[in-house]
Amino acid sequence: MSVIAEATIPSAAFELGQILRVEGPTQVTLETMVPLGGRPTPFIRIRNDARESFERSVRDHPSVNDIQLVDTHDDETLYSLDWEPSDASLLRTIPDLDAVLLDATGDAEAWCLELRFPTHEALSSFQDYYVEEDIDVSINRIYNPTKPDADPWYGLTPPQRETLADAVEAGYYSLPRQISTQELADSFDISDQAVTERLRRGISTLVRNTLLVDEPDE
Repeated sequence: MSVIAEATIPSAAFELGQILRVEGPTQVTLETMVPLGGRPTPFIRIRNDARESFERSVRDHPSVNDIQLVDTHDDETLYSLDWEPSDASLLRTIPDLDAVLLDATGDAEAWCLELRFPTHEALSSFQDYYVEEDIDVSINRIYNPTKPDADPWYGLTPPQRETLADAVEAGYYSLPRQISTQELADSFDISDQAVTERLRRGISTLVRNTLLVDEPDE
């Protein structure tokens, strides 16, 4: 039976956090991970007011081949990162443990990760890994959304569940549609692409944690 863990890791102890250095209150959001050429390729979203220093800092990192601008809208920019993760990279280890990275958001101090493991044994293997590697990981919460008394949000982050709920209530999924993507985005003061991505990831998380789960043992 699957289990979800919410963890915090210092930016300096996380390879991607070392690369994606930001200043002050700026946050970096890992939108998705695409396996290209045998390595995980991150897509990252950041506010435009931090764009110049962010690009310069990322390009200066020795493991980075290139950072490419994918799209920019209003005050947000989406990048793809071409990098060479080390063999000991946490992002390489996560798939090796059959885990799925559901969400990742970081700032100058720490990254918050949400991970889905197929079993409690897989989660234990992950914990053994970071203890053995002396990585300072704090597990904030562990829950199994398939249990009757489990967390009711099925792994959704607060922004995802708020956006999904508002979208349904406002008629975004009605036929005909009663609110546009741009109008929904304006209500959250984010770009239309950002709200579309938030909805996509929220729906994906719901499906993974409700439909794509093993049947509980009798």
